[in-house]
Order: sequence, then C-alpha cells, then structure tokens
Amino acid sequence: MSSEMCCLGEKGVAEINTYLSSKKNSVVQSLVNVIKKYDTPQEINERAKEARKVENLIARLKRVEPSYVKDLEWLEEQKERKAFVSISDFRKKVSGEGAGAELPDESSAVTLEISALQYFPWFIAEAKRAIEKGELMPGRYIRVRNMREQVKDGDLLAVHAATEMAGASCVETLDTKGTDGSNIHLMGPETITGYFGGIGQPNEHALAWVDEFLYYYTNYGVQEVLNVNEGTILLALLLYKLGVNIKFKISVFKGIDNPYSFLWTLTAARLLAREDGTTALSGINLSNSVNAATIKTAAQIRRDLGFEDQVRIEHHITETAKSIVRQPYCRRDELVEVAVTVPNISAKHEGGDFEDESSLDHPSDILDYFRAKEEVIASGHWESLEKNYMLKHIALNRTAESLTKHGIAFVAARGLHGR
Repeated sequence: MSSEMCCLGEKGVAEINTYLSSKKNSVVQSLVNVIKKYDTPQEINERAKEARKVENLIARLKRVEPSYVKDLEWLEEQKERKAFVSISDFRKKVSGEGAGAELPDESSAVTLEISALQYFPWFIAEAKRAIEKGELMPGRYIRVRNMREQVKDGDLLAVHAATEMAGASCVETLDTKGTDGSNIHLMGPETITGYFGGIGQPNEHALAWVDEFLYYYTNYGVQEVLNVNEGTILLALLLYKLGVNIKFKISVFKGIDNPYSFLWTLTAARLLAREDGTTALSGINLSNSVNAATIKTAAQIRRDLGFEDQVRIEHHITETAKSIVRQPYCRRDELVEVAVTVPNISAKHEGGDFEDESSLDHPSDILDYFRAKEEVIASGHWESLEKNYMLKHIALNRTAESLTKHGIAFVAARGLHGR
C-alpha cells in the first residue's frame, strides 16, 4: 500500500469544480445572491477600505460618543511623542543594557495576542498603564462583544480606530453565532458546551452570518472575524474566492485538536485559494488540549501547503479562570519550546496568570463575554471585569519577558512600539 493512493482523483476534483460552478447549485447561488445585495466584490472592497480609514471612523464617532474622540486624540499624541516603550528598551529592561543592541530574528516573531477586548475604555486604560510601566500593547486583539450593542455606544468605531492607529490587528465576533437564538439547543451557561465541534450557525443562519459580515465590512470596515462552524468556514473561503477581501480566524471552539483536523482545514483553504495562492484564512486557534508535538506537526503541514506566512497558528497561553479549562492552565514554557522552530505563531492571553486570579472575588469567566453591558454595570461587576482584562495584559507582558530572555522576537502593536 502506498501513500500515493491518498492523492485526490482528477475525476473527483473535476466533479467538485463542475458542481461549484453550476448555476443550478442553489447553495453557492444563495451565497452569490447575498453578495449582490452589497454590489460587486470590487465595489464592496472599496466601501470597506473607505469605512476603515481612521479619519472616517472618528468623524462618525463624533456623532455617537465625543468623549471617545478625545481619548483617540490623546492616543495619537502619545504615539507622536513616542511615549510607548521601544522594543529595544523593553529588551534592555528585561535582559540588561546589552540586550537592545541587536534584535532577534523577526521572521519567526511571536504575535502577542489578547482576548477579549470587550470595551474601548479598557484599551485606553491599558495604554496608560503601558506608558507608565514601560509595558507592551498587544499586536492582536480579539473581541467577543455583541455587535449591535457596541454600534450604539460607539465602541465598534472607537476600537477599530484605536487598533488601526496602534498598528494592531483586530478580530470581531458576529452576532449570528448560536447565542442569538438560532441554535435551539443553546439556552445559556448550562448548554454553552454545545459550541464545541463548531455548532453555531444552523439552517439559514450560515447565510445570515455572511450577510452580517458584509454589513459590518462595508459599513464599518470590519475585515476579520471569528469563525466557529464548518459551514461558515466554507462560506468565508468562497466569499474570498469570489473576490471579497475579508479574513477570518478559526476559534478554539471549533475544536481543531489533532494534525488531521488541521490538515483537513488547510486542504480546503488550499483548494479554494485564489489564483495567487492567497486565502481568507488568517489564523487557526488550536484546541487547548494540543501538545507541543501537535503544534510542530501542524506547522509542518502549514509549511508544506505553502501557508506559513499566511495562516497564523494561534495558541492559548492563559485561559479564563472559569468556565472553559481546568486550572491552573499556563502554556508559557511550551510556547518558548515551540517558538524556536515554529514561525508565525500567536500567544493568546485569555486570562491572567493563575496565581493572580485565584484570590479574586470575581476571577475571569468566559461567560462574561455574553453579558450585556447594562447588566454588567447594574451588577457592579464593571471594575472587576476591567481588572480581569488588566491581568491578561500583565500575563501578556510576562510572556514577552520570557520570550525575550530566550532570544525570541515578538510582535507588539507596531504603530506604538518602535524598534
């Protein structure tokens, strides 16, 4: 028996191509019809590009929440006067005077990632702390807040203006994700585990997810979102193949926890890539259960399929204290082990370090992501949730310190932290 027998058959590939391109194919045609609601792919991309410009975001924000505009003006002032610590100075602080002279190889730098940035005021508080203490701002932000809610209070506009200014990537989570009532078996915390395996867009809600994505893409410039479902992963790949320049990352809730699941996902991305070899898939957040060997094998698969520079392997270094993993959970040492040979990896911080959170009256909880802002404030938990976020920031900086001590480069907010 030879491994060559695993090759895709020309007949099968031809049949799939015929099926996908057929005008009688109702599932693909339904996607095309959703796109047409927003115009041609070219026009859609132009609208999104215009909406994403910082000056346009701020102009709209003035009509919604003027106080946030003042915060953004402050951020721009700090950026212009280089108030944030430089990468070389951060390295000197960690490793001594001689450390900043020669930066490590940045081609394999680890992206410092934080989740979830629920509210814009937290970003400003984080920035003020970073300036005061000579700390780093993340290079990548993940958000899991209700989209309609943050449109009303200006957070969506403010956060995207801030991350654009900071030179950091930002990923949103759309409302069509199961908790909107589409998943009839998902009632609340007691059934949240229904997410694992990617359950979240049943029946017609897969197309509703595309519709929602295109709305925020064209109106707010939201380019990258979280993806938790096999069907919406396929739709996002097709959406990009058809010419719409969106991106998506696969959530930990999808449950990609072995090399074969990883290979299956990248196979789809390769088969549905554009002619130039690019894909909409920007990152895969592996399951919390994966070990170093699986991460390294996944990296080899990614390299062999030509996606090393395009698809980030995203891995949780810390997790919320409650409702998702058994604590204590910390993968910092493992990150250092794999980052030596695995490029384009992301160190995601979803919780504070266990020793910092264990004594809190309100430790971080993944279920807090699904709470309405009004309820958070009414319950008196606003300050507690902000403290939870700051502990994630502290954990992220500890990871940067650990990477620095081992001579490994990292990616912080490029617009704030010079070399």
